[in-house]
Amino acid sequence: MTGNCMAQDLAILKYKGGGDWYGNPTALPNLIAFCNQNINTKIAPKPQTVEVGSTDIFQYPLLHMTGHGNVFFSETDAENLRNYLISGGFLHIDDNYGMEPFITKELKKVFPDKDLIELSTSHKIFNAPYKFPQGLPKIHEHDGKRPQAFGIFQEDRLVLLFTYESDLGDGWEDTEVHNDPADVREKALKMGANIVKYAFEN
Repeated sequence: MTGNCMAQDLAILKYKGGGDWYGNPTALPNLIAFCNQNINTKIAPKPQTVEVGSTDIFQYPLLHMTGHGNVFFSETDAENLRNYLISGGFLHIDDNYGMEPFITKELKKVFPDKDLIELSTSHKIFNAPYKFPQGLPKIHEHDGKRPQAFGIFQEDRLVLLFTYESDLGDGWEDTEVHNDPADVREKALKMGANIVKYAFEN
């Protein structure tokens, strides 16, 4: 963490459009506990919820967004999110299954001139503190597609990460929610910790 004393906190992004932004309720608290135990973060145990169009988002170096379906950003939402990302914020969007066509369209409002670019496995986010030589781990099977991590860059900084066909958030949930094996949950949490570390330090 650099010396700018930026709060080490993260929040859940609440969006319009009817999608279940509140999905995976146990996911972030578990990820936070894992990070605080393993990578020396000091994140408040209970994540806050912030709306896309609110200036509250600027208090958080990392926003997490999830869901299965529709997403809608108004012009105000899109502009607010763009300002947040350009000024140093980071957004992780975890497709819980079914979100991709909607979010791809809405991100064009945020960055009309940028596309989601698939990240190479050499990107820092797959290499620290935990190594993922194959890139994004597969947590849940849906369509049997390979997991992909896409990013949007502002100059050389990754400002937005979209994790697709992986379902990291499901892997962060309490064990009994999905009965995922321990090694799968551990992979999901370690990848989550890499995202947190990257967002806090870049």
